[in-house]
Parts: sequence; C-alpha cells; structure tokens
Amino acid sequence: MSSEAIIDLLQIILLTVSTVVVMITAAFKRDHGLVNALTQCGLFASLLIFVFVPPVLPLQVTPLLIFDEYSLFFSALIIIGGIAVTALAYPYFENHNQHNEEFYLLVLTGTLGAVVMACSNHFVSFFLGMEMLSVSLYVMIAYPIHSEKVAKFPLEASIKYLIMSGVTSGIILFGMALVYAVLGTFEFTGLAVAAGALAEGLDPVLLIGFLLLIAGIAFKLSLVPFHMWTPDVYEGAPVPVTAFLATVSKAAMVAVALRLMLNAQIFEFTQVTVVLSLLAAASMIFGNLLAVMQSNVKRLLAYSSIAHMGYLLVVVIAAALVPDMLSVESVGYYVAAYMVTSLAGFAVVNALSNAGKEMDQLSDYQGLFWRNPLLATVMITVFLSLAGIPLTAGFIGKFYIFTTGVEGQLWFLLTMLIIGSAIGLYYYLRLIYTILQPAQPQKDDPALGIIPFGAKAVMTLMTVAIIWLGVYPMPFIDTLQSLAGGF
Repeated sequence: MSSEAIIDLLQIILLTVSTVVVMITAAFKRDHGLVNALTQCGLFASLLIFVFVPPVLPLQVTPLLIFDEYSLFFSALIIIGGIAVTALAYPYFENHNQHNEEFYLLVLTGTLGAVVMACSNHFVSFFLGMEMLSVSLYVMIAYPIHSEKVAKFPLEASIKYLIMSGVTSGIILFGMALVYAVLGTFEFTGLAVAAGALAEGLDPVLLIGFLLLIAGIAFKLSLVPFHMWTPDVYEGAPVPVTAFLATVSKAAMVAVALRLMLNAQIFEFTQVTVVLSLLAAASMIFGNLLAVMQSNVKRLLAYSSIAHMGYLLVVVIAAALVPDMLSVESVGYYVAAYMVTSLAGFAVVNALSNAGKEMDQLSDYQGLFWRNPLLATVMITVFLSLAGIPLTAGFIGKFYIFTTGVEGQLWFLLTMLIIGSAIGLYYYLRLIYTILQPAQPQKDDPALGIIPFGAKAVMTLMTVAIIWLGVYPMPFIDTLQSLAGGF
C-alpha cells in the first residue's frame, strides 16, 4: 500500500486505535471521566488529523474506499456528531448506578462504521460500515436497562430496532446479490458502466435489486412506510443515543446513498424515480401530520426527522434529473443544517434528563422561558430552524431544496413540500407558545438546576452554528461548492 493511501486512511486508523485504547483502559481502570476524556481526545484527533497531515485527494484506496472532498466532508460531520454525543453522555450517565465505560467504546465503533460508510465506493465496504454502526446501536439503545431508576423501555426499543434492522440488512444483501448476478460487479462506478449495456432493455432482476436496495436505505432514513421503528426507538433510547441515531446514523446513510444512486445511475429506471417520489411525498405529509398529534418531545422530533428526510429526498431526485453541482451542494448544506439543529435540540432534552428520569413531555416545557431562559432560547432557535424561518440554518436549507426542485421541475414534490412545511410550522410554533406560557410550579424542577457543562457546550456551539449558517453562510457554501465540483 502506498504512503498516500496510508495518509488518507489516518482518520479511520485513529478511530480504530482510539477504540482499542478505550477498551484496554476500561478493562484495567473503571473511571467514567477518564474514559470519556480519552474518547473525546480520539475523536478530536480523528477530526483534526488532516489539518496537520494534508490528505491526497481524490484517491481510491483499494476497490472499497474512496477519499475525496465529499467523503471527508461527511466524515467530519459524523465525527462532530460523535464528539457532541460523547459530551452529552457524560452528564446523562454520571448518575447511572452501573459501569458506564463500555458506552464510549460503542460510540467509537459506531462512529467508525459511519465514517467507513461515508468513504464507501463498494457494496462490501457499504455493508460492513452499516453493520458496524447498527450492531453498536443495538447495545447503545438498551444500555441503561440494568438501572433500577429507568422509567422508559430501552430494551423494548432495542429489540424493535434489532428485528427491523436485521430484516433490512437481509433485504439490502438480497438486493446486492441480484445486482451482482446481473452486472457482475460490486463497485458503484462499475454498476453504471455495466448498466449502460442494459439501457435498451429493462432487466427486471436488476430493477428488483435496485428497489430492494432503496427499501433498505429508506428504513435507515426512516422514510414512510419504513418508519415504524422510529418513534418508539427515539422515545425508548437514552437521549445521547437518540441524538446519535438522528444525526450520525442519518448522515452516514445519506452520504453513501447519494454516491450509490448517482454513480450507479439507477435513475435510468423510471420506476426508481416514481418510487422515490412516492416515498418523499408520503414522508413529508405523514411525518408532519403524525408529529402534530404527539405529546412527547422525543416522539415529535422522531416524526419531524421523518419529514425532513422526505425534504432531503427531493434534492436527491433532483440531483438525478438535473445532474449539476447545486444538487450535491444542497444535500451537504441540508444535512449539516439538520445535524447542528438536532444536536442543539437534544442537548436541551439532555440537560433536563439523566439516566433515571427524562423530562420529555410537552407539559415539562411549559413556561420553560421563565424557568430557564437559556434552555428556552436554544429550544426556540431549534424549532425556528426546523420550521425554516429566516436567519436560521433551516431557512437556507429549505431555500436550497426549492431551488433544486424548481431546476428539476418537481412540481408535485414541491407542492407536497409546501403543504408539509405549513403543517410543520403549526406544531413548531405551538411548541414555542408552550415554552413562552406562564410557568407551572414543579417539584425538583431540573430546569432550575445547574446545566451540565457538556450539554451547555453542545447547545451553545450548535446554536451559534444555526445562526451563523443562517446569517452568514457564504464561507460554508464555498466549501460545499468545492466538494461538489470534485464529486
């Protein structure tokens, strides 16, 4: 292997080494703070390594992985999500009555799997990264079940995710097998070359294989009707794990799915475009409608994430119909905006929770502005961004979607997007109204306590990012244009 390839692999190597170091440390010394600090150091080192050692881009490292500006951008987003989740996990699990060190081992392995997915250019690396991420999540979701104080049902949520994710892995493997049977290759770029030979005649086996792949991807992105697991798992999982699911897991799947769909040119099949359009429309409408009926903040954010993945799918479809740099740029911006917004929101939920009790009912947020102005301000900013209000990252993200949708002449999907956004605006403003209502006295109100440093750091940095991306997005947009140009 060349020195250039080893340099590009440094990010993955550092994540692997950090995992081993944390595992050995936890085996010999049970110290929650020490293991948390080692995990943070490993993640920061992986994030910053290319600042000090410039990578060689673009470079195909074995047939499995490709390193370019696109993969490094999504890898950076994934690692930032891992850093934020690690910061939230320390105060959340500090009062947990069992050993907590293994949780950080799972965060590292999950982040490593997500980074492998972001760099994948081959079905084998795609599946290996996805399974590494999924197996980590099985345990992370159920992690606090042995605590006597737990009021939720993390084990039930973990079993649901295990069963549904296992079925999905089988569907994706079957789809890969059918595609390989017809085209004889696992490489994304090779799929396009081989599929070109079938352009004149529709091969039903190949079409079924691609549709099975889309079904599996739709499950991981919580698209309707593959969303059944999402609200229960979001509610039952610990808050830091829910944040990991909503950000790191989604970003990794978006990264690999977009590369697969564009490189393999699967939109040559009209049926694929129709199926994706129906998934996007259903997710935008039903995700928002079901969110209106929720009284639990985590379930509401789950249905909100379903709608936002539907919005994002509009850009993916437009990218296939009008292949230009704007579509890839739009996906990158929207994923980044959604990640920082979600992390800020879950940081507030985390600040009001611990492993024994979670304040996740809407009634718990009544009068939050008068009980804790900082938490309320962050949560209001989050809801305004999710609603797409100007001067927030969410507004620029929605503007990107409309622009790419108009370029692709996706009038039906744009109509669904407008309707879904209107419904979303209603329940986001209803939440803000609840926060601003007069406060109701509560016994042992966590909003009146000291905000843990980890939660305060995450919510502050992410709120600044929300405003910065909404007010002065040009430096970030310049970066996105650069990576889109090299895609």
